[in-house]
Amino acid sequence: MYSKLQYISQGKTTDAQLSNIKNALNAGCDWIQLRFKQKEELSNNYFAEKVKMECDRFYAGLIINDFADIAKRVDADGVHLGLGDAPVSKVREIVGPDKIIGGTANTLEHVLQRFSERCDYVGLGPYRFTETKSKLSPIVGLEGYQRITDKLNDMGVSIPIYAIGGIVLEDLEELVKCGIHGVALSGAITNAEDRTEFVKNIKTALYAKP
Repeated sequence: MYSKLQYISQGKTTDAQLSNIKNALNAGCDWIQLRFKQKEELSNNYFAEKVKMECDRFYAGLIINDFADIAKRVDADGVHLGLGDAPVSKVREIVGPDKIIGGTANTLEHVLQRFSERCDYVGLGPYRFTETKSKLSPIVGLEGYQRITDKLNDMGVSIPIYAIGGIVLEDLEELVKCGIHGVALSGAITNAEDRTEFVKNIKTALYAKP
């Protein structure tokens, strides 16, 4: 099963992105989602290859946001798709049957859509307001996660759910009780004063037995 903590990369330039990814890896993150929407820059100077090399050095998984062709080129572990990105079936043809495909969701209907599309996991959010994304979907909140996971259980639908969006350490106990598989964090890790300690505490909370 996939790591319970995914770091979503940040940075307005490739240099900033690479620095933040290295910091996250050094802090103990073992699953990276490379999110950088400037495809031309992503392809220039072997940037994606550099990220893959760093992930390999730490034995960490790598997911590329949106760009399936780049994921295939660098032999990333998979792709993450937003609701407005390419169809899952098309991306599956590009990356192959053994790669991970994750999908964004904001509602129960979206989660069921991702399940029917045979996504391997779902990033469900946002949990609360976050400045990481400019176009924010409606807030899910703790009650929303509980309602959605309860409904999925009632329907017999099983797919790993990652909570995302403005999550802090203090949120994790209640989120884990909701039945989520893990969390995807960005700014909380990027901006942590002591990243290693923060990541350690996040993992302890996520992997604690109920």
